[in-house]
Amino acid sequence: MISDFKGKTAVLTGAGSGFGLECARIGAQLGMHLVLVDVQQDALDKAEAEMKAAGAQVLAKKVDVSSAEQMEALAADVVQRFGAPHFVFNNAGVGSGGLVWENSVKDWEWVLGVNLWGVIHGVRLFTPLMLAAAKADPAFQGHIVNTASMAGLLTPPNMGIYNVSKHAVVSLTETLYQDLKLVSDQISASVLCPYFVPTGISQSHRNKPAELVDEKATQSQLIGQAMSDKAVSSGKVTAAEVAQKVFDAIAADRFYIFSHPKALGNVRARMEGIVNQTNPADPFLERPEIGEGLRAALRAV
Repeated sequence: MISDFKGKTAVLTGAGSGFGLECARIGAQLGMHLVLVDVQQDALDKAEAEMKAAGAQVLAKKVDVSSAEQMEALAADVVQRFGAPHFVFNNAGVGSGGLVWENSVKDWEWVLGVNLWGVIHGVRLFTPLMLAAAKADPAFQGHIVNTASMAGLLTPPNMGIYNVSKHAVVSLTETLYQDLKLVSDQISASVLCPYFVPTGISQSHRNKPAELVDEKATQSQLIGQAMSDKAVSSGKVTAAEVAQKVFDAIAADRFYIFSHPKALGNVRARMEGIVNQTNPADPFLERPEIGEGLRAALRAV
């Protein structure tokens, strides 16, 4: 249980928009020291100015979270400025669609690089710092929040790379939680699994690496992009509301954080299918018109 956030340090990747930005805003209100990390310089600058204006001590760094070297440099900068962080929000993520066999190697490397390797680097670099701080100070309390997705618990079609990356983040975080419980009572972990929430994720292509920009999108990728745009933009739960859920979960040491608990019915159906050894269920059972539209669009190609 963590009740006092004032003066504590939080590292937030993907801090220029979406959940990262909203968590930073709450952190600033709570009097936390903030390490803002993003790959988009203008968004990072804007976030830095806002948090400083709110009175927070800020370290802002432009970092590609998929890069081991850049993340290692970030960890060193954090220690130099604030010491070991109390909270780490491994939040940076990119979206991607398309039939799973149509994605290029570069597509796989980009999405897994940000969504999975970014979390791996955050965990491998900051957890030892936090454990050392906990060993030195019995009052130290820490928490790591990794952003996955409901796509980490489900397998919606036409977005395979994204599903793979987010399933891996759920597995990594569940294991992190168990591993931490073996060695410390002072540090815990949570996994955030949002459903469709208006953030910047459907516009991830704005930060695509230069070598991917020239790749021509396949028809399935274009269809996936359009569906993602529509679903994300129509989300009723805001990123700010989800960020508050994250802080509530940290305070309560609650592992699973859901933006849309009603979507858990789909997760239950998937899990029951696994236990009962039935073939994967129709993902569009509750919204057959979406499935029919997607099938028609793909078969018309």
